[in-house]
Amino acid sequence: MKMTAEITSPYDLSFIKELPLIGKNDIDKILDTAQHLFADQSKWIPAYKKIEILEKTASIMTERIEDLLVTAISEGGKPWQDSKAEVLRAIKGVKLAAEHISQIKGEQIPMGLTDASLNRIAFTSKEPIGVVAAVSAFNHPLNLAVHQIVTAIAAGCPVIFKPATATPLSGLALAEILKEAGLPAGWLQVILCDNEAAELLVTDPRVNFFSFIGSAKVGWYLKSKLSPGTRCALEHGGAAPVIVEKDADFDEMIPSLVKGGFYHAGQVCVSVQRIYVNQKICDAFIEKFAAATHALITGDPLDKKTDVGPLITPKEVDRVEEWVNKAVKKGAKIITGGKRISDTFFQPTVLFNPSEDSLVSTKEIFGPVVCIYSFTNRDEAIKRANALDVHFQAAVFTKNIDIALDTVKKLNATAVMVNDHTAFRVDWMPFGGRDTSGIGMGGISYAINEMTREKLTVFKSKFL
Repeated sequence: MKMTAEITSPYDLSFIKELPLIGKNDIDKILDTAQHLFADQSKWIPAYKKIEILEKTASIMTERIEDLLVTAISEGGKPWQDSKAEVLRAIKGVKLAAEHISQIKGEQIPMGLTDASLNRIAFTSKEPIGVVAAVSAFNHPLNLAVHQIVTAIAAGCPVIFKPATATPLSGLALAEILKEAGLPAGWLQVILCDNEAAELLVTDPRVNFFSFIGSAKVGWYLKSKLSPGTRCALEHGGAAPVIVEKDADFDEMIPSLVKGGFYHAGQVCVSVQRIYVNQKICDAFIEKFAAATHALITGDPLDKKTDVGPLITPKEVDRVEEWVNKAVKKGAKIITGGKRISDTFFQPTVLFNPSEDSLVSTKEIFGPVVCIYSFTNRDEAIKRANALDVHFQAAVFTKNIDIALDTVKKLNATAVMVNDHTAFRVDWMPFGGRDTSGIGMGGISYAINEMTREKLTVFKSKFL
């Protein structure tokens, strides 16, 4: 019996579409297709042609914004206003990839610095790394597809893309657009499969680069199984910390942190999760933050007024409810929220001072829950912020430049935002976790560079 995946709406669990899953027996043919394309350099897509394809892709996406928007909302549940931003980001990402193709270049290596290196000229060039296997997450179904597919195409790599089984439709729509834009057959293969088939794919020696966005448990496991020589980039989650000093600007800070905490119901790898607030302003901060959180509109993601949509599955609602209840039993105070609304929704929730060993303090919540803690000593707060093994993006709010720079220096993170929330991102900046939060760097140009490798050419001539 052929296996299938049933795509349902996170909002009301209504049926959207049923798609076939490929089996383990199909993986070999898929890999062969990609490897044969890469092995035959006469089939490589010239740089000018890649630019043409990507520019046309961006143009078609622009014409179909509404269709892409509805698809992303229907399968992922992210509210209209945020899904619109995702679609626009995805289009910009395609344009950035097209622009970066002209920057894929090497450099001259100096010779003649020793007697042994006389009469030589040397330079490096960049080549595509080879076959890319990309496994994606559910939370940004179109933009993540762009970051894993379009970057591989720009680098010159055949790519096999496995979207999240819950949200494959946006990736499939992007694939159709790329085909329409002129991408030759075989350069992109989108597959839906179970975990066993996915492991067989990414651990095959024909894969030269593995791109993974998802849970740390799965990502690090798959990395441990990669074939020797396979490079990888893993993007996992964090439990993003924020330091709030007593001179922070409330008018700027509160809307920013509420957005950063409850954007896409907290289902973002750099969502604001732990806020450490100077005790002198903590009561005022809690009052204003709770009021702004309580004012958020929860509901139908297709409604333009909705701020917070559903979680991806009822199982996730159960998990978030369990974590909040356990935190309360350990002494956390519910400031606002704290309850499930339905099988698919959980109230935007603010907890005060959960214990340091609570799940909400030690694990990525990936739900609409923000924790607030007070501090009297900033260095101690930074120590608590750094205490976990996940380190991704962080933030500090202060008007004192010395405090800002000192905090940036001491926070263990790949990026620290000053007077902005932890979930800020533009696609031309580097983006990725460190330690158990990931390896390698995302961002359009950075991902393209990850998917290339250098070749050194050295000419020897008596005339040099």
